[in-house]
Amino acid sequence: MTAETATAPVPPDTFNASDYLLRAASEPGAAARTALTGPGGDLGYAELGELAGSIAAGLERWGLRAEERVVLFMADGPSMAAAILGAMRLGAVPVPVSTMLTGAELGALLADARARVLLVSGRFAVAAESALAHAPGVRRVAVEGDAPFRAPAGVRVDAFEDLVREGRAHGGEPAEPYATSDDSSALWLYTSGTTGRPKGAMHRHANIRHVVETYGRQVLGIRPDDRCYSVAKLFFAYGIGNSLFFPLAAGATAVLDPDRPTPASVAARLAEYRPTLFFAVPTFYAAILNAEVPVEAFASVRLAVSAGEPLPAELCRCFTARYGVEIIDGIGSTECLHIFLSNRPGQVRPGTTGTAVPGYELRVVDADGADVPPGTPGSLLVKGASIATGYWCRTDTTRQVFQGEWLRTGDTYVVDEDGYYTCLGRTGDMLKAGGIWVSPAEVEGRLLEHPAVSMAAVVGLPDADGLDKPVACVVLKEGAAAEPTELIAFCRAGLASFKRPREVLVVDKLPTTPTGKLRRFAVRELASTLLGTP
Repeated sequence: MTAETATAPVPPDTFNASDYLLRAASEPGAAARTALTGPGGDLGYAELGELAGSIAAGLERWGLRAEERVVLFMADGPSMAAAILGAMRLGAVPVPVSTMLTGAELGALLADARARVLLVSGRFAVAAESALAHAPGVRRVAVEGDAPFRAPAGVRVDAFEDLVREGRAHGGEPAEPYATSDDSSALWLYTSGTTGRPKGAMHRHANIRHVVETYGRQVLGIRPDDRCYSVAKLFFAYGIGNSLFFPLAAGATAVLDPDRPTPASVAARLAEYRPTLFFAVPTFYAAILNAEVPVEAFASVRLAVSAGEPLPAELCRCFTARYGVEIIDGIGSTECLHIFLSNRPGQVRPGTTGTAVPGYELRVVDADGADVPPGTPGSLLVKGASIATGYWCRTDTTRQVFQGEWLRTGDTYVVDEDGYYTCLGRTGDMLKAGGIWVSPAEVEGRLLEHPAVSMAAVVGLPDADGLDKPVACVVLKEGAAAEPTELIAFCRAGLASFKRPREVLVVDKLPTTPTGKLRRFAVRELASTLLGTP
C-alpha cells in the first residue's frame, strides 16, 4: 500500500474482514500458533499475516485497486488462503472459482467479473491458458509453481513468488488494512443457484463476521485447539467458511488439501493431520462408508458436518454407528455465505435439516407468499445479515431471488411443531450432484451439440445411497447411433466433470405437454422405471 494510505487516519466505522480474521494472531502466544497446515506446509499466524500483507502490496504494485476483482483459480493451500486475505486487505475483491471448470467456463467468469488479474496454480495452467482467449480484459497472471504458461499478446505472466517478492520489496505488510466498511464488497462467489447461468453473489465484509459469530461459534462451537479439515474446497461458500473464516477467527488450525479428495486420500489426511472437525457432503460420506475406510481414521474427530444436499437419515445413522462420530446436517447457500439451518451437537434428528441457526429467520410460504402452518410443504425463505447484496449484473434474477430482507432459497421444505425442518426437494428444475449445483439446461445443451442427439432431458434421480445424481434421457436423430458411454464422455469433455450425467438412457420420445413443453416429472418417472429405481 502507499504511504498515504498507510498513514491516513482510520475512520471509526471501518471494518476489514482480513484484519478481523487475523486478529487472533495479536493475542499473547498466538503469533507462533499454526494457522494453516497440510501438504503445502505449515504457516503460523504471524507468517500468514505477513504473506497476506505482501500479496496485498504486490497486487497494489500491479495496479489493482479497491473494489476491483482478482480471480483465483488455485488449489487449496497457503498461497490461496493468503491471496484471499491479501486481496480483502487491499480493499479489492477476491473471486475464488471452481478448479473443475473448463477453459471456456473459466473464461466466461473472468469476462463476467471484469477481472484484470488472474492467480493460477500450475496444475491448472492448461485450462487457464485456454480461458484467456475468452477473457480479453485480463492483463496480469501470476502462476504458482514452475508450470509453463503461454498467454496472448498483451498479457504479462509472472511467477506467484515474484508477486510476493515484489510486495516485500515495496513495503511488505501494509501498516493498516484498507479502510473498508461493513458494507464494502469483500468477496464474490459464483453459483448457478436457481438458474443455470453462473452468477457472482456479492458479499460484504460484515457477512464474514456474521457467519463466524452465528454458525461458527454458536453451532459449531469452534475452539482454538480445533483442527478443521474440509472436503469442500475454498472456492465453495461451504469450504471457505470451514477452512478459512471459522478456524482463523477462533485462532484454530485449518488443514488445507490441494488434491481432489477420494476416500483413500482423505483417510490418509485424517491419519496424518488429526483434525477434530470434519466437513463433507452427503455424497462423500456415502463414499467413505462404501470404501470401508478404517474406523481409526476418525479417531481424532469430535464432530462431523454435512451440507450441500440433504443427508439421508439412514446414511447419517450408518456413519455414526460405524465411526462413533455425530454428523450435524445443515443447509447453506452461496447467497447466504454459509449454513443458516442446522442440526445441533447432541440434538440430531436424522432426516431433518435441524432448526434455524441463531441470527437467521426462516419462513415456509405458499405460491402466494403466505406463511403455511407446520406440516404443510412450501418454499423456504431465509433472512439474515450474511445474505449477499445481490448478483453482479443480473438485475432480473436478483429481484426474483432477493425479495426485500428475504432470500428465496429455491427449496421446498416442511417444518414440524418443534421447529425442525425437512427438505422435500427443489422448488424448480435445478439439482445438486455431490453438493454442487447442476443446471439441467446446461447439460442438455451439451448433449444437443452431439451430432447424433435430437432431444435431451436431464433430471435428478437417487442412487443406491438415496443421493440425487443427473440422469439423461435422449432421443437420437433418425438413422443415428450413439452409445451411452460415448455421450457421457462427450459431456465430460465439454463440461466440468461433476455436471456429466451418471446414466444416459436412449428413448424413442420424451414426454411433453400438448404445447410441446417438457414434462420433467414424467421424465423422472420414465427414467426411474427404466433404471428400476424408486
